[in-house]
Amino acid sequence: MTTSVRGPNEKLGTLLSLAGISNAGLARRVNDLGAQRGLTYRYDKTSVARWVTKGMVPQGAVPHLIATAIGGKLGRSVPLEEIGLGGSDPMPEIGLAFPREVQEAVHHATELWLLDPDAAGGRKGGWWDSLAGTFSVTAYATPVSRWLITPADGSVAREAPVLLGLEDAPRTRTLLGTGERTHRVGHTDAAKLRQAAEEARRWDSRYGGGDWRSSMVPECLRQDAAPLLLGSYSDEVGRALFGATAELTRLAGWMAFDTGQHEAAQRYYIQALRLARAAADVPFGGYVLASMSLQATYRGAADEGVDLAQAAIERNRGLATARTMSFFHLVEARAHARAGNTQACELALAASESCFERSRPGDADPAWIDFHSYDRLAADAAECYRDLGIPVKVREYTAYALAAPTEEYVRSHGLRLVVSALAELDDGDLDAAVAAGSRAVAVAERISSQRTREYVQEMLRRLERYQGEGQAEELARRARMVLAAPV
Repeated sequence: MTTSVRGPNEKLGTLLSLAGISNAGLARRVNDLGAQRGLTYRYDKTSVARWVTKGMVPQGAVPHLIATAIGGKLGRSVPLEEIGLGGSDPMPEIGLAFPREVQEAVHHATELWLLDPDAAGGRKGGWWDSLAGTFSVTAYATPVSRWLITPADGSVAREAPVLLGLEDAPRTRTLLGTGERTHRVGHTDAAKLRQAAEEARRWDSRYGGGDWRSSMVPECLRQDAAPLLLGSYSDEVGRALFGATAELTRLAGWMAFDTGQHEAAQRYYIQALRLARAAADVPFGGYVLASMSLQATYRGAADEGVDLAQAAIERNRGLATARTMSFFHLVEARAHARAGNTQACELALAASESCFERSRPGDADPAWIDFHSYDRLAADAAECYRDLGIPVKVREYTAYALAAPTEEYVRSHGLRLVVSALAELDDGDLDAAVAAGSRAVAVAERISSQRTREYVQEMLRRLERYQGEGQAEELARRARMVLAAPV
């Protein structure tokens, strides 16, 4: 679709000349880039002439595809302003849809993944940063209700269309396979994606979300997962493929959440839930809802956080393993605590402990729940009691939480140390607080996590009451250095 006549777009015309791209060449590149995203465009040289000479503005993803096409020829990132399309639609709806049909779901997921991280605002400014402040917990309403009604799709088998006329589309050949028909996806392809998700989870636990937009997870989704979803596969292989891509997409959302990019996290979570439905993986769908709940609670929407956690619990009764259900109840407890409901929180904590005690080493636990151990339960219980203002309980559970080894879950250990320091400060034990706080800062110096920084910032605020105390001031100095460092 093209709308709005604004007069000649001299910027676009000038940059096309600079890049040495003809009108027909740009049209072809835009069509090819759209095909990579599952979008069907039929632009020609006349379409481009209208954009240049009449200033007509293409809608949706097209301005970004134009910028990507020109940038690819110039060998650099091209912002929309440079091609005279800075005022075009910034695609605010990308990633928020939860389509009923599987192939439409593929389109929406790949559209989100394939936003170029630089041209669409990957590092400095641009699309993601333009969404800052647009997180809204109400955006979860339709996805969650549709998932609750239908948590598993019917057949997801796909026969990709015959591809002709690819002589001038090497990138399309790379994504969609050589020859006349697209790549036949097999179990090995899905297994490779799942292995990538496993490796990325462990990296994230050790080092934090960091610059998640240029990390291996979005890159894997763009370069590996997208072309596979657009390929051909049986129902069985398709389920495995959707399951693996759901894991990667949720992880991208989690990393965005950890670095404070809540708008991006929300979009990835919604698409992860939709992919989980295509995978017919109800427990993983519950895990995505638990992630949404933690985000909603963290963002001050504790009541909605309760709803999301309870949705995961109710839909998974009799389906998820005891260990998985333990985590869902724990997330519910976190939301109740933030809402100030002590009784409901303690009931949820008791349910979490009860489920965990019923879990056994031989249970068919999914790999993605391997992080949930008793020390994780104790750590979250400590945070619950911190939110409820019961420091004696915080100290009790933190002692359990800190007894575990730290090699795998460095960030979690750092957060637990801060919680311990806060509890000691509330109890007036400065020596113990400084000991825990110093260890927490040492962890925070090693990882890239906005959540960790926010915990350290809270500790710094609590230290203000101890001005004049040498050890407190030294800890505050180190904490400020952590906060001053780039994420």
